[in-house]
Amino acid sequence: MNEQFIRTQMLLGAPAMKRLQTSHVAVLGLGGVGGWCAEALCRSGVGELTLIDQDTVSVSNLNRQCAALRSTLGMEKAQATVLRLGSIAPDCVLHPLVLRYEAATREEFFQREYDYIVDAIDLVSCKLDLIETAHSRNIPIISALGTGNKRDAQLLRIADISETQGCPLARVVRKELRKRGIPHHKVVFSPEQARSAEDSDEAPPPGRRSVPASAMWVPAAAGLLLAQAVILDLSETGAAPTLS
Repeated sequence: MNEQFIRTQMLLGAPAMKRLQTSHVAVLGLGGVGGWCAEALCRSGVGELTLIDQDTVSVSNLNRQCAALRSTLGMEKAQATVLRLGSIAPDCVLHPLVLRYEAATREEFFQREYDYIVDAIDLVSCKLDLIETAHSRNIPIISALGTGNKRDAQLLRIADISETQGCPLARVVRKELRKRGIPHHKVVFSPEQARSAEDSDEAPPPGRRSVPASAMWVPAAAGLLLAQAVILDLSETGAAPTLS
């Protein structure tokens, strides 16, 4: 066993680590949530990662995103993440894709085969297309819901979409998935009511009406919970129930 992962193997067992080493996980969205999830997957021994984001690293990302460093400002987030993870686990196979997942890029993304998909996408239309397509192809998927304007990481949890409450994004996704015949879907969400944020001079990203406030610990905690669910499901320890 690679000494780098020995502490994880002590917890999960050798058969689980072999499964992780042969698993391919895709992480879509490499911001404050998805970036930490990708790093946790890499540090836990997942053997292959596809990393997708269309954005570049900006100064305002430095407060919460793991790939955001002074040395990576202006770099594409997918490439910055590969640079970071490659120095952590050189044997991990990394596929950066600099694009926005949407209907137009769906087939490009699904050219590869995945054992699990992590949805850390912000835009609802893109998120719904990804979830629906993954379910139709029987690929396990977990989604992150809203973490902006929240500050209590202790309220985050892994749940079925049918159990969510107090999250506007969860409400929209839950309703739209029901229309598509998908009543159950695994998510990480927080019931914490979003706080009012001070105005910002930062321009909102495409498809967003405003810039959400965010500190490091809530999105990072959400990313780690996403990784926990994926790792335990793939390693079949039974510690995290798979929701169909």
